[in-house]
Amino acid sequence: MDPDHEKNGKLEPPEEEGEETATPVEEAPSPSEVPPAPTEELKGWKFLLFYLCFYGFMTQLRPGESFITPFLLSPERNFTKEQVTNEITPVLSYSYMAVLVPVFLLTDYLRYKPVLILQSLSHISVWILLIFGTDVIAMQFMEFFYGITMAARVAYSSYIFSLVSPARYQRAAGYSRSSVLMGVFLSSVLGQLCVTVAGVPFIMLNYISLGFMIFGLILTLFLKRPKKSLFFNKRVSKQENGVHQSEIQKMNPEAKADGLCGGWKNSVFVRMLLELKGTVRHPRLRIWSLWWIFNSAGYYLMLYYVQILWNEIYPTTNNRRVYNGGVDAASTLLVSRLLAPCPKNFAHWCLELTLSLLRY
Repeated sequence: MDPDHEKNGKLEPPEEEGEETATPVEEAPSPSEVPPAPTEELKGWKFLLFYLCFYGFMTQLRPGESFITPFLLSPERNFTKEQVTNEITPVLSYSYMAVLVPVFLLTDYLRYKPVLILQSLSHISVWILLIFGTDVIAMQFMEFFYGITMAARVAYSSYIFSLVSPARYQRAAGYSRSSVLMGVFLSSVLGQLCVTVAGVPFIMLNYISLGFMIFGLILTLFLKRPKKSLFFNKRVSKQENGVHQSEIQKMNPEAKADGLCGGWKNSVFVRMLLELKGTVRHPRLRIWSLWWIFNSAGYYLMLYYVQILWNEIYPTTNNRRVYNGGVDAASTLLVSRLLAPCPKNFAHWCLELTLSLLRY
């Protein structure tokens, strides 16, 4: 028995060595599990970015958009300049200003995709009213839906930021913005060629635009809905001493007694007001937000009033000599060219420029 004990005693040290070597073997799988995640995320990011850019490009193909004002003043609709100037066009800017902030907050709460669907439905409503509407009230509703589509553009601009990592924000935003500008440019060129070269009537351009918008709605339905957003749907939940707040509420018997008050405080409307209040407290964000609202509203107001002015300066009954599409294409190309040499931190650069102008 002694030799057996000796053998057992001799065999024990190797087992101890095996136990010591087992510890690094258990830690080995943990780093090996890390590399596959970035590759899958990278593949998903590329596909989502491509689809989003394609969606942004296709939804900008509205060849009849540059000719809305000439269409309203044409014999096909026969509205007067006073009606277009005083009763129809102003609805666009005022409705845009009225719905911009609520649409922005709903965009974050609903996680982007429902607002993009609302934008597509509003686009379809715009062109249906243009095709079948014959009175001022119908055109005012058309402008109202147009304001919703413009306010909902924030959903497309911020959608990509919820799908990619912060390191890819600038690259993704550049691609998505470029696809939009390319769509606007080609849409304007297509509309101008149809009017000047092919002699296509304005009403046919409206039908073509409606077809593109229906296709855009189909593309919207296949967009991936993000699981998180900036304010209301954060991925990381708040914790207190390492325990989730939801678990604390379950263990707290007094929470149910306060249910009505707590439910009121956690309601969507109150949370939106709190987020808006927090944004207004920051001077730079306040100035930037006001600048964006009034700048955008003023831009669209000037854009459609200047088309009325063109018709006043150069009145023509020949649709082939209406060059609104060419002007929009040239302005889009000029804007994309001017944005190219801007610094990388473009938003910060614009904000500093605005603050500098306000000082003087």
